[in-house]
Amino acid sequence: MTTPTKQSDLRATLRGGLPDRYLTPDDIAEIFEVPLETVYQWRRKHTGPPGFRIGKYVRYDPADVRAYVTHCKSADRDAA
Repeated sequence: MTTPTKQSDLRATLRGGLPDRYLTPDDIAEIFEVPLETVYQWRRKHTGPPGFRIGKYVRYDPADVRAYVTHCKSADRDAA
């Protein structure tokens, strides 16, 4: 379980600018407050923020995550 401080740090990172590291699936689950399995399902279904592999590990570029959120917000506004 993550501490409230770590969770706040992750969200602040996305709002305030790019972090100095790539994000893990656990980070994505924490940021979006979804179960880790949901993040893996997004990847299998090609929905959610785009990730990439580094060897056997999946990582997410914070810029791509931010672009994904912007796209979702825009699509939601257009649908309303």
